[in-house]
Amino acid sequence: MDMPSPSSEDVRWIARCLELARAAAAADEVPVGAVVVIDGAAVGEGRNCVEQRRSPLAHAELEALQQALAAVGEKRLPQATLYCTLEPCFLCAGAILHSRVRRVVFGARDPKFGAVRSLATLLEDVRLNHRCEVVEGVGAEASAELLRTFFRGKRRS
Repeated sequence: MDMPSPSSEDVRWIARCLELARAAAAADEVPVGAVVVIDGAAVGEGRNCVEQRRSPLAHAELEALQQALAAVGEKRLPQATLYCTLEPCFLCAGAILHSRVRRVVFGARDPKFGAVRSLATLLEDVRLNHRCEVVEGVGAEASAELLRTFFRGKRRS
């Protein structure tokens, strides 16, 4: 499947996601950051805080989506783009699908838990009335390096 090319806005928002991911790493969380953008403005941000909240649901993408939904006062985000440093997992992909996000832009692939291929394939099904554009690889090296550094440190501990 051909993926659309990133825009300068995509690069800008992934840079913000990387800042959030660095904050997650500083808090000893898996370094993932996410931002939801509508009409060029951030309406939700999140970073992983699974350990801090002691909840397997405290993923960066879910945090950003919840903030965005509260900010716009809606149950769907059809005009939104979700930016994140790491390919969303199946849990987050489900939330993305149900919130009707228009675009997903991410940096590094997650070979173990990544679900964007499944999400993109599912959304190509003509029986569904929702389509989600997926752009991958924006800030991929910086995102991947944050993860490598984080887990290298964990293996040494």
